[in-house]
Amino acid sequence: MIKALVRAVSQLSDPAVSRVVWRSVVGAILGFLTVAGLVWILLFQTRLTDYPWLDNTIDVLGGLAVFGLAYLFFPAVVVAISSLLLERVAEAVERRYYPGLPPAHGQSLWTEIFGALRFLVVVVALNLLVLPAYLIPGVNLMIFYVLNGYLLSREYFELVALRRMTPQSARIMRKAHTAKLFAAGVIVAFFSTIPLVNLMVPVVATAFMVHIFQGLTGNLQRTAKE
Repeated sequence: MIKALVRAVSQLSDPAVSRVVWRSVVGAILGFLTVAGLVWILLFQTRLTDYPWLDNTIDVLGGLAVFGLAYLFFPAVVVAISSLLLERVAEAVERRYYPGLPPAHGQSLWTEIFGALRFLVVVVALNLLVLPAYLIPGVNLMIFYVLNGYLLSREYFELVALRRMTPQSARIMRKAHTAKLFAAGVIVAFFSTIPLVNLMVPVVATAFMVHIFQGLTGNLQRTAKE
């Protein structure tokens, strides 16, 4: 698994992959600027009560809440934004390390959009559900990594696996290798909490999961670029 992670990180030097990184970063920044602008208009330019001190308190607490939720849900938001570009990352990894593979059949555009939206809704809903537990020191980290480790491992595995197998076959493989995929998901969740590094997580995680998937299917090829 360490070898797969090192290979994934080294793939960032590939122009095809770096373009996806920059597009994802710009998309994330624009998304956060939009949210910040809406919050600024709603809170700081709108008088919500007849008490200035209460308005100021709401402004401060609202700003902190938005910042906290944005940080918490950042992995899911970035994945949703960049998911339509990650096919190119998988192709770049396969082209470099697994050149003997036949062309992937991939998924339709609408299937990818639906999958991204579904993943975003599930992650936000489940994290909101366990939000009170995040206030408990020690427990919050465990819950965060367990929950998001599972969700991210499933999302990235399906993203990679469904390019080359049916949903039923992918489900069987995922259940057969639950522990390994979960460990990979926890690693992705950890990097998702590191500022700046998390901007590259979708790309690295996709490349990471391609290597894991190919390892599970037995396609461990060596290349001159290794």
